[in-house]
Amino acid sequence: MRRRTLAVLTSLALIAVAWTAASPPAAAENRVTPGSFTGFGFDQCDAPTQQKMDRWLTHSPFTGVGIYISGKSRACREQPNLTPTWVRTQLKRGWRLLPIALGPQAGCHPKYPRHGDDPKIDQSPGADGGYRKARRMGAEEATRTVRDAERLGIAKRSTLWYDLEGFDITNRHCRESALRFLSSWVSNVKRLGYATGVYSSASSGIKMLDDARIKQTPGIVLPGYIWIARWDGKANTSTSHISEKGWRPGRRMKQYLGPHDATHGGVTINIDRNFLDLGRGSVAPAEPKHCGGVKINWWVYPTLAAGERDEPGKVRALQCLLREKKLYDGRLHGVYNRTTISAARAWQKRVGMTPTATWNHRHWMSLLASGRWQILKYGSAGAPVRRLQRTLNAAGAGELDITGVFTSPTMHALRRWQKRVGQPTTGTAYNQTWSLLVRGRS
Repeated sequence: MRRRTLAVLTSLALIAVAWTAASPPAAAENRVTPGSFTGFGFDQCDAPTQQKMDRWLTHSPFTGVGIYISGKSRACREQPNLTPTWVRTQLKRGWRLLPIALGPQAGCHPKYPRHGDDPKIDQSPGADGGYRKARRMGAEEATRTVRDAERLGIAKRSTLWYDLEGFDITNRHCRESALRFLSSWVSNVKRLGYATGVYSSASSGIKMLDDARIKQTPGIVLPGYIWIARWDGKANTSTSHISEKGWRPGRRMKQYLGPHDATHGGVTINIDRNFLDLGRGSVAPAEPKHCGGVKINWWVYPTLAAGERDEPGKVRALQCLLREKKLYDGRLHGVYNRTTISAARAWQKRVGMTPTATWNHRHWMSLLASGRWQILKYGSAGAPVRRLQRTLNAAGAGELDITGVFTSPTMHALRRWQKRVGQPTTGTAYNQTWSLLVRGRS
């Protein structure tokens, strides 16, 4: 009896090991992607190598990246770099992933099937005119898409995108079967725990979806998000092909530039460019009050000399910032006196500057930039962006409102400063940027 029990336990253990090995990687550790974000992204058929991703993270304007994870009709079926480890690494480093499926395409598309074994959407309406075969194909493709997403560790509630390449929407059966296919795909992906988006050309697939939205076509389930292909060179989410009302606010992306070579940090990738406006967009949380309400945000940070008294409040701002660094414990009286100068000299010494009684723009920069270094670019939001904005003001690179959101004014100010100090004008703040800012380079 003991041997039999041991054998049963051994068998159960082997089954458990086999089940664990066959199961997809846990996605719980990965964050939902892409989340709320307003900014730039790129897509490229083959997932780039880690070296390329790291280089572009620090040198490119992009934060979003499209990856083809599923579908027999995609050109890049092999995807040698696309693994659960690759996905986990990009998410941890701050990339917003856009997982794409490119499965069955419109039945009238002349360039598909691409490989011979990738079926097109069945265009037959059936006896009841309900395009049941197309709907069934959509449901099956949804299962495959979710299965492939789970294998890569893409977390539930992340948005999965279906790529329906442009086709002739004047062909009734082609259009109606494609619409039912997408409706079924959307419905089943949602049922399996993911959010849904559809990529297509503005004048075909996207117009088809928008027409169904306006007409409220019975039985059609629309995607939560749309990804508009319109190569007009405009980094926004608008197109004249559809109404401005649909999928607003925060439910649109636009591919505004088609395939081209782009080089950042010495690394060239052939990409499409996209502008994302998803969820709540890039939003910075409210900033806690400094020293009970002392104003530290200014367009200009002047030089302070011994005996300087506050007119606009800059000395009080310095005293407050030095107090936050635990270097000043006096009153916030707004006089640049001996106690304040002593604290200022202590800061100068701490960061490797020559201690002096005069407090100039280099010292302001150093103090304002201090803190955790973080990669910042268009679309970043939060306290580090505020630090960067204040520091650029102190450097005389701009007169930025301290919003905590990295938008065009911050990018242009950063580029001006980078050009001035002889750095690559990437418009991205990374380790070398912070190092120079803390040293007061201007």
